Formats: sequence, C-alpha cells, structure tokens
Amino acid sequence: MILRPRILFIANAGPAVGGGHVMRSLSLARALGEHGAECIFLAPPSVAAILDAFAPDIGREEVTSVEAETIPATVARLAFDAVVFDHYGLGREEHEAVAQGRPALVIDDLADRPLGADLILDSGPARVEADYAPFAGNARLLLGPSYAPLRPEFAQLREQAIARRGGPVQRVLVALGLTDVGGVTAKVVDRLRQRNGQLAFDVVLGGGAPSLPGLTRVAAHDPRVTLHVDAQDMAQLTLDADVAIGAGGSTTWERCTLGLPSVLVILAENQRPAARALAERDAALVVDATDEDFPAAFDRASVRLLSDAATRARLIASSLELCDGLGAERAAAALLEVISAPRAAASGGPS
Repeated sequence: MILRPRILFIANAGPAVGGGHVMRSLSLARALGEHGAECIFLAPPSVAAILDAFAPDIGREEVTSVEAETIPATVARLAFDAVVFDHYGLGREEHEAVAQGRPALVIDDLADRPLGADLILDSGPARVEADYAPFAGNARLLLGPSYAPLRPEFAQLREQAIARRGGPVQRVLVALGLTDVGGVTAKVVDRLRQRNGQLAFDVVLGGGAPSLPGLTRVAAHDPRVTLHVDAQDMAQLTLDADVAIGAGGSTTWERCTLGLPSVLVILAENQRPAARALAERDAALVVDATDEDFPAAFDRASVRLLSDAATRARLIASSLELCDGLGAERAAAALLEVISAPRAAASGGPS
C-alpha cells in the first residue's frame, strides 16, 4: 500500500481554453492533499501563471508545453504513482503512454474520443453512462454535478448562502473566466453599467485578461465597479452577490452550490450541453456569446434576472438542487481507492 502517493496532474490552459482545467484540477489536488497525497503539476507557462496566482505552494515540473506529442517523453523521467488528466487534446494513446499501468483519472466534458483511465469524471448535469460507452473501456464513471471538483469553502458557506438568498438585488458578480475569452468581460460590464445605475459590480478576471486595462480605467472613475484580479476569495464573493453573470465552465457549480441566480454565458462549444441542461432545469438563464444577437439576448436575460424576483427564486431553488460542493472529496476518495487496490506493477514507476 502506498502511504503517500505522488500524483501527477496534466492540465491544459491558455487564452483559447481558459483556466478552468487548472482550477478544477487544483480543487481535486487540494482534496487529495488532505488525505496525505503529494500532488505535482506539469507546468508550461500558461499553467504556471495560474499556479503562481492561486497555488504557489503546490509542486510543479516546469515544461514548455503539454501537447500530445511532447508529454510521454516529458514524464518518462518523473516519479509518480498515479496521474490525473484534464486536457481535451489528449486521448487513450497519450493517457496510456503516460500512465504506463499506473492508476489514472481523466476529467472530461466532451465524451468524444477514446480515453485510457481507471476513472472518468464528467460533472455535466445531462451526462449519462451511455455517452461514454464507446470511449471508456472498463473505467468507472463519476458523472454529474455531485462530482464537480470545487474548493471546500463553497460547501462550507452553503448553509449561510441559503439563509441569505431571495432579497433585493444590490450586488452583481461578473465572472467570465480568468482568460476573458474575446474580451467578453468588458463588453458585459459596459452593458450592465449603462442600464443599472444603483448596482455594485464585483468583476473577477485574471491578470492577463484582455479586458483588464480598460476595466481598470473604468473602475478608477466609477465607484460601482470593483475589480478582483486573480481573486483568492471567490467563495466569499459568490456568497455576497445577489445575482451573477458567469461563464459556462466549472464556476457554474460554484454558483449552484451557493444558490446564486445567474445568467450563464456560453463561451466555448464544450459548454453547450451543460448549459442546455441547466436551462431545461430552470437553474440558469443561458445566452451564447457567439450568437449574432448576443447583445440583445444578453440584455433581455439580464433585465429578467435583475427585475423578476419570481425568476430568481426558481433559479435559486433549482441550482441548489444540482450541486452540494462536495465533489472534490468524492473524486479524491475514488482515486485513492484505486491507488490502494492491488494491481500489476507499473512499468517505470516508483516502488
């Protein structure tokens, strides 16, 4: 039995894919660390920047990239007991080449390619086992928002959030991803500022976000706007907000855990299935940033969110039902169970 397993994380990040892969992997790594595991990340510059901002204490192996053709050779010199992948550009061939028989967990949202893992985690609310039948082999499937890997402070604040939801709207949380794909944050904030003179706006974005320079100038002369760059207190910001404008990635489950009624903005193709499922369950109002009529659709959704108390009440109740914030602990327990189970010796792994 391995008493202190060393777990390698391979997560993707960048202007096109955002920072959500690294953030949810960090949540899982923190949960594993609470059980005594040592976690290290392959860290090209895009990943290293996020680790510097949010987890400077976590182990890392500096690399130039985490592309399919470079990863197997890169990890061949590393000692680890298990591996976690959160990278849509990798499939079964790369997973097996890296794991070399060691336990592996793949975090996925797509169900579009063969995967090589003992465990597959997909937190999409509409995901079913049949979606992975052609791709999963004998992997155990961890499906649905109950496995969404979130930081523990969200679950810790859940009861407090439930107690305060349902009042008038005074604070709006705008959180459209660390990398601010296409400068969407500034566009959204501008539309909200023009129409809502009495509201306060907490705007969350990363240090390299394209909207940051312009919004810094806005915040300097508009006291309603407060910028939170590489925010460390996201759970508290989510608790304090009355409504949110949020991206359709992993932060969706943060908002659901704390029952924050939201307009969800689809920023990437892989966000569509979960967004549709949330809309169908009345857990979010959904708009698509790539649609030609996005400005008008966003205005309609935001007005409804801000002005209609009955709509907010439905969103609060439905979102709270979807996610309790304990997914990282559940996923960590599942991976540690696989690590502790007897299996054939890993080729090239530590003893």
